Amino acid sequence: MSWLHSLQTRWRALSPLHKGLLQLLFWGTLVVAYIIWQALRMPGAALYGHNHTDRPLFSYFVNDNWGGNAAAHGGGGMTCCWRIEGETLKVEWIKGRTGEQVRQGIQKETLTLELPNPPRRRTDDTLHVHFLPGDQVRLAWSDAHTSPLREELSEFYARDKEAKTR
Repeated sequence: MSWLHSLQTRWRALSPLHKGLLQLLFWGTLVVAYIIWQALRMPGAALYGHNHTDRPLFSYFVNDNWGGNAAAHGGGGMTCCWRIEGETLKVEWIKGRTGEQVRQGIQKETLTLELPNPPRRRTDDTLHVHFLPGDQVRLAWSDAHTSPLREELSEFYARDKEAKTR
């Protein structure tokens, strides 16, 4: 307790100018540390869903962040803004049903996959979530609303376009 008393005595002995400078230094250090911490964190991100299956997505989540819903065969949408971080991402989705699928007795299904978080640059602000046949999911980061997997998954985009014209 004597060190606390000694510190208090020294503080009282300081001139108002020195006390003010020390307080300014203390608060300035906190503000600068906060700014550096924010600058080093990845910015928030949008989720962009691409549904390439024959069933609508009732809803989907990435690390418990809601991504919306999407019609079958190329339907999709975007939600914003989420903090999406981690080595792995948990993708959970609820497969909905069309009217015809309801009449066929197909039930809603909830599925979950843990996938590696794809490489992300600081400028990447959109996580593209592609739902593929066979309950497969592909993820890719981008700084645009166009998926970087568009060419790689071109066969699914062609099927989606064909299904929409029927």
